[in-house]
Amino acid sequence: MKARREPLQPARLSYDERGMPASMQYGDVYHSRSGALEQARHVFIRGNGLPERWTRRETFTVCETGFGLGNNFLALWQAWCDASQRPRRLHVLSFEAHPLSQDDLAAALAGHVGMMRERADALVRAWPPLLPGLHRLEFEGGRLTLTLAFGKVEYLARQTEAHVDAFFLDGFSPDRNPAMWSRELFGQLVRIANQGATAATWCSAGQVRRDLAAAGFLVSRAPGFGGKREMSCARLRPGLGRSLPSVRRESVLVVGGGLAGAGVAHSLALRGYAVTILDPAFQHGPAGSHEGHLGAAMTPALSRDDNSMSRLSRAGILLGDLRWKNLDEVYQPCGSLLRVADEDAALWRKALETWRFPVEWADWCDAGETAARLGLPLSGGGVWLGAGALLRPARLVPALLAHDLVAVRARRVASLRREQDGWQALADDGSVLAVAPRAVIAAAAHTPSLLSAALPETRCSKLLQLQRMGGQIAYFRAAALPRTRAIVAGAGYWLPLDGGIHVGGSTYVFDSTDIATTPAGFSAVARKVADLLELDVVVLEAARAALDGWSGWRAAVSDHLPVMGPVDAAESLWLACAYGSRGLSWMTLAGEIMAARLAAEPQPVERELVKAVKPR
Repeated sequence: MKARREPLQPARLSYDERGMPASMQYGDVYHSRSGALEQARHVFIRGNGLPERWTRRETFTVCETGFGLGNNFLALWQAWCDASQRPRRLHVLSFEAHPLSQDDLAAALAGHVGMMRERADALVRAWPPLLPGLHRLEFEGGRLTLTLAFGKVEYLARQTEAHVDAFFLDGFSPDRNPAMWSRELFGQLVRIANQGATAATWCSAGQVRRDLAAAGFLVSRAPGFGGKREMSCARLRPGLGRSLPSVRRESVLVVGGGLAGAGVAHSLALRGYAVTILDPAFQHGPAGSHEGHLGAAMTPALSRDDNSMSRLSRAGILLGDLRWKNLDEVYQPCGSLLRVADEDAALWRKALETWRFPVEWADWCDAGETAARLGLPLSGGGVWLGAGALLRPARLVPALLAHDLVAVRARRVASLRREQDGWQALADDGSVLAVAPRAVIAAAAHTPSLLSAALPETRCSKLLQLQRMGGQIAYFRAAALPRTRAIVAGAGYWLPLDGGIHVGGSTYVFDSTDIATTPAGFSAVARKVADLLELDVVVLEAARAALDGWSGWRAAVSDHLPVMGPVDAAESLWLACAYGSRGLSWMTLAGEIMAARLAAEPQPVERELVKAVKPR
């Protein structure tokens, strides 16, 4: 059961002699010949006592072992829409070791008609890139979520966190896919089960029933489907499982209105939490500390061993895309070229071959391809990252905070104090600025002092190493420069043309109390960009825009990972800080981790990654 992470192996879809979709890996069909939707309704939906069991529930979670073609999900979606007393939110967690490509999924679901076809098309449009790990999809305005776990169930079952009410056990047959029916897997399912959770499967094998019973289920037989005489149903034994989650839409106080605070506030507001966000920088305008910050690069962190930073960056960028793709004039996917030194090229090419990422996520780009990719020929190549994107922070922050449930106040929080009514944000004179049952400190370098005053007994060793850095970016007029159409990244970065200017970055200034833009800072950026683009630095210096740049602060800890999570046992005080140079990658991730925890949703990130960014 304790498998390690491995490169993802997509499905090899075929069709048997009767035209049924089948898996080449397992030599088995994906569903009963009597009909996929009919099987889903008989075996999994009615086998779990639905829709009756979710009546009058605020939230309900289903876990499926084997997503396959998605027909169980589509049937459940329809049942939820048709139910007169459905839960307000339905969450589905589904494991799939060998996901289909988007084209294969579309072909496999092409036979649906009517509303089911519309839902199938929506699923295909939302289908994520075939990358290992967890992927969050949303439908019905976010009230229906699908968390796909791509990879071997032996590894991922230990990495998921959820409050499951019903299990759809739908792997390929036990003799062909034993990992989906093991006692170890059933034990992990019990770990994430709520009290009274049920399970159903078409499988009637005696060993499967005995292993379910050994894991803690009371197992019974029921009439089967599609020529099978029997199927199996189960209910968790009394005394096992988690208490049913109580989701309370309590208000939340966020201290800090930069990228970290805006990301948290937006994710919480989407779940119905009223958020008050305080930051004196909003005196300068709706973008707060990001007023004048015209453009920034969001490029996936990539490592040859696919380490925690790479995986967290991947999760954060995909969640960011989920939240930002409909924000007009804020988010512009364009791709990034990560420059690689010639002596390292073979190592990077080997790493890409090892991990087998889809080419739309990471692909080797030879020097001869740079002109087509960037609009600028270069003498060396690098790694092409298709998810690279240009974001406009001066527009992003106001867009995220424009939600009706978010209140923005341009006030400085001197300290936080815990009282019976929750956390109080105090001004310099001791007056109460705001009160909420929960609070988030998203105040970058000010986080340690606010935390130590709020919880003097709490020691977060990570924050002892927190370092504050100033830095600036530079704006260049496009007239005398090559007009690139993608990001170029390395020791610095260069953004594609936007509004008549190119943005270049950036500097790092330590032990400074002033972050104003300076001529020296502009020149330092120009030198970095000159190396990246193989241009004469004099040409770049001469292209200085009238508004020559923007400056701001960063904060980071020694492992360069963000710090996000609760710091007290009651989970009433959270941190979201130490984003360093990857604020765009981390900001949605922190918000989604917190929102999933409070709203009893499946976590959108593996447990070991959540642990890696915990405050202590």
